[in-house]
Formats: sequence, C-alpha cells, structure tokens
Amino acid sequence: MKRIGLFLLTNIAVLAVISISFKLLGLDQSSMQSGGGLDLSALLLMSAIIGFAGSLVSLAMSKWTAIRMMGAHVIETPANQTERWLVETVRRQAEKAGIGMPDVAIFEAREPNAFATGARRDSALVAVSTGLLRNMTQDEVEAVLAHEVSHVANGDMVTLTLIQGVVNTFVVFFSRIVGHFIDRAVFRNEEGHGPGFFITSFVAQILFGILASAIVMWFSRQREFRADAGGAALAGREKMIAALERLRAVHEPHDLPDQLAAFGISGGRVGGLKALFLSHPPLEARIEALRQGRE
Repeated sequence: MKRIGLFLLTNIAVLAVISISFKLLGLDQSSMQSGGGLDLSALLLMSAIIGFAGSLVSLAMSKWTAIRMMGAHVIETPANQTERWLVETVRRQAEKAGIGMPDVAIFEAREPNAFATGARRDSALVAVSTGLLRNMTQDEVEAVLAHEVSHVANGDMVTLTLIQGVVNTFVVFFSRIVGHFIDRAVFRNEEGHGPGFFITSFVAQILFGILASAIVMWFSRQREFRADAGGAALAGREKMIAALERLRAVHEPHDLPDQLAAFGISGGRVGGLKALFLSHPPLEARIEALRQGRE
C-alpha cells in the first residue's frame, strides 16, 4: 500500500506541475488548428509527453521519495542481530530471485507494513516497519520480505509506471477535449482558448484522474496475487499464508460488531465503489489463492 500510495502521489504532483507549465508556456496552443479546431494528432502527442513524463519521473524518484517521506533508515552497516538477519534474508532471497541486492530499510510505524520500490530490478529498496518486526514471527517476516522481493523480481514498479503513463495520456487527452468543447459551446470563445478552457480542462483532468486510478488499482491487485505466489516460492507457502493470516488478525479484527467495524484499524471491510480503489485484494482472497495454488 505504501509503495502504490507514494507512487501515485508523486505522479499526480508531477502531472499537475507539467500541465500547468505547458499552459504557462503556451504549449497547449500547439494542438490548435488554424481554424480554431483541435489537431487531435498533436493533442495526443502532447498528452503522451505529459502523461509518460509524470509516471517516469515518479518512477525515477520512487526510491528517494519513499526514504524521505517514510523517514526510512537504510541499513548500511547492521547495528544489531535483527538488522543483520534482515539484510542476509533479503540477500538470500534476491540471489534466489535473480536480482541485484536491494537496499534494506526500516521505518517507524506502529502497524505491520512493508514495501518495495525502485526504478530498476537491480537497484531497489525493500523496507519494513518497526510494527512488523514487533508483531510478527521471524518466519512471517521472512515471508513478507519474500513478497516484496518478488515485487522487485516481477518488475511491478515498471509495469505500474507504463500503465500509469497510458492512463495519464488519455486523462490529459480527454480533459483537453472536454475543455475545448465547453470553451466553445458554453463560453462562446471562437478563437484560441480562454479561461473557460483552462479551468474546465483542469477540473476534468482531476475527475478523469480519479476514474483512471481505478484502472491502475485493478492492475495493482492482480500483481499482489503474483507477488504472494512469488513469496511462497521464495520463503515457503505455509510461511506466506501464516504472514497473511497474521496481517488479517491485526488489520481485520473479527470481534467488532458491524456497527463499529469502520472504526477498527482496517476501517472495516470495504465494498461498493470504494473497492475499486483498493491497491490490494482482500486478505481472504489472497490466502485462498495461495491455498489453491493460484496466482
């Protein structure tokens, strides 16, 4: 969840900065035809430049951003037995998965959590929370690390970046079309683009961006099943299942009545439209997939 959240936040920020810069520099006008219409080919090219720039910069900054925003301490020289075990476990799993040794970090957080990020498979970051180290057994932590190493080995950050770049492109493309239509039909602007275009296209970009994130989240949920299977291959199926069971016990308490479930640490079971924006599948579904040997 941390990995996806940080990536999306950076992507949105970069996308907004590039879009505003294009407007201020007048580059948005390059998609206008001499007759006042839209040059869709030029608009699509401009949209792709903005869209992929946002996701690629997010990917390039992902490791740096994660360390700074999470206050993660990268283990350069292990200071105790726990840090030595973490580094050696990740080293062993990375060799087995056929990737370069990731940086290993610990960040302060009460809840059990972990993430992996980075632009390249051979220069990634695997980080775990202090809450995870306190609340899980060594076997369970090993399985969580294997899950994160599998994300790196599967190239999930690169896959997510390409998907995000595609959806960004169409978000920018269609938001400009909506802005152009409103500018002409409502504000009656016959030449160039007026304030109505910029305001409308910016609002449309935000709304389309929210809808597009549901597509990215769907792909993210599918990659989680594959990372679970990879974690099971690296650490053992029973260890992976035990780790997910422990997470379910911590994040999804069953002793709360339905009326109070929303106030629990997991926020209760999410259904309806909210389920479309989850980066991870329900833990029950992930556990069942492992038991049935599915990815």
